[in-house]
Amino acid sequence: MLNWAAVPVGLFAFVHAGLQKGEAFTAANKRTKPVWMAITGGGTLACALFQFYDYTFIFWIAGLVAVLVYIVDVKPKVVEVQRGSQW
Repeated sequence: MLNWAAVPVGLFAFVHAGLQKGEAFTAANKRTKPVWMAITGGGTLACALFQFYDYTFIFWIAGLVAVLVYIVDVKPKVVEVQRGSQW
């Protein structure tokens, strides 16, 4: 169950990153939009392919951490920039 709970979180992060303006990422002093699309997409893929309860759990954890970094750190800053508070 824990394995598949991470996949929708990753999909949310991937879709959110895709819907944002590319300039907002650089204005927020984060990496570029294509980099975050690759990170969230790769993280989601890792969560879907690897099992938490298996010997490949390290890849699952790495994918989840990558997605959570976007959600906790990058997403709020990008949204803040697009609201006009820093532009």
